[in-house]
Amino acid sequence: MKNGIPLFLEQLTRTLQAESEGESGESLRISGASGGGSSSALSEMGLSATAHGRQLLELGYSVDDVVHGYGDLCQAISDMAVERDAPFTPDEFRTLNRCLDNAIAEAVSEFSAQRDLATARRYADEANERQGVLLHELRNSLHTATLALTALETGKLSIAGATGGVLRRSLVALTSLVKHALDEVRLGAALSNDKEVFPLAPFLADAGSATLLDANARGCSFVVRNTIDPDIEIKADRQLLLGAVINLVQNAFKFTRPGTEVSLNAHATPDGIVSIEVEDGCGGLPPGVAEVMFRPFIRRHGDKSGLGLGLSIARQNVEAVGGTLTVRDLPGKGCVFTISVRRHASPSASEGPAK
Repeated sequence: MKNGIPLFLEQLTRTLQAESEGESGESLRISGASGGGSSSALSEMGLSATAHGRQLLELGYSVDDVVHGYGDLCQAISDMAVERDAPFTPDEFRTLNRCLDNAIAEAVSEFSAQRDLATARRYADEANERQGVLLHELRNSLHTATLALTALETGKLSIAGATGGVLRRSLVALTSLVKHALDEVRLGAALSNDKEVFPLAPFLADAGSATLLDANARGCSFVVRNTIDPDIEIKADRQLLLGAVINLVQNAFKFTRPGTEVSLNAHATPDGIVSIEVEDGCGGLPPGVAEVMFRPFIRRHGDKSGLGLGLSIARQNVEAVGGTLTVRDLPGKGCVFTISVRRHASPSASEGPAK
């Protein structure tokens, strides 16, 4: 490490030489005055110790390692003086302590400053992502509510009908998002995870209703293959899971090619896993996209219409309810996003026949 202990030893040697020759100004230029201060920070030793502290942070060392490195050097010098029967003069000992003190102070100061800066940047990035997630979800619910209201007004539909139901659910989602945001501000905690047991079939129908208006607005062919056993249930935060499905479907609308179809389907496996699938006709995924597409602020094919948070939010929501979200490429055709969650086993089903 070019800014580390070897350079300190070379600077210490030149400092001692300058003092032995009566060149106190040169000594202070190399290693700084006693007690630190701006002159010490701008000395050769101060500048190199600053670089050393920054380098140790980048390499993953702790602040204790910064101090111990110089402390071990002091111990080694003292041991060698005893071993070779070459004691220090009082002035030499004061110079050694001054150099060590200045070097440690500058290295630790820079280490701490860079660590605090990195921490502040990380917190800022996390806050930015949380705000982006909230805005993305608010925009989705508001967009759906606007489409529903437009359909009610232009089609003179009854507010008690299916389109009115979409509007009501969108307003409930908006209310829930605002409530969660206020809870997070008040409590400084993550979003709550309110689990409930609900049947899969009507959940899938609700997801289809919430996205059908968007499909019509985009001129996209959309089908919900709702042939689900009505007895299949899930225990999860329904709003989080619904948000994940809606984000996946809207993502499919965005990238499916003209003349292709987006489908929403679900099925249960014998081992108790429920799979919710969204298939599009995007033509397949470019190499390497599947590995990064769930990261925040990643937008495919140069798309600039959103924040690049839809897939990231979907995965976060799914993982928050204990599930997994994966993507399967269909080369030349499209891709399939699959949400996998565990099926809820009702007590009556697990107890078996009464004896």
